[in-house]
Amino acid sequence: MKNFKNSVFLTGLAGADPVVVNFAGEKKVAKVSMAINEFYKNQSGEAVCQTQWFSLVFWNKKAELAELLIKKGVGLSIEGTLKVQSYTDKLGDQRSSTEIFVNHLELVTPIEA
Repeated sequence: MKNFKNSVFLTGLAGADPVVVNFAGEKKVAKVSMAINEFYKNQSGEAVCQTQWFSLVFWNKKAELAELLIKKGVGLSIEGTLKVQSYTDKLGDQRSSTEIFVNHLELVTPIEA
């Protein structure tokens, strides 16, 4: 059996400035949302824009770079791994969240269609 890889590549826009948390021992995490617009025509021929949101997580040195470089509206191209976490909310309901732990970041200039 071949080895499979948990890898995702996305290009979109930063939805906000990063939220940064510093921990003891020079550890740091930065989180930011990224929006990706998908355009298509519906059955009536009308143009439709659908936005999907993704949660990005940057650790340590990558968090420092994210804090310096990422601002709301900046174009991002990322490569990372998907992490799914399950938890129980305050009401006792089971929930899950999916985040992308970023391994590689490039700033890009969005091209208008």
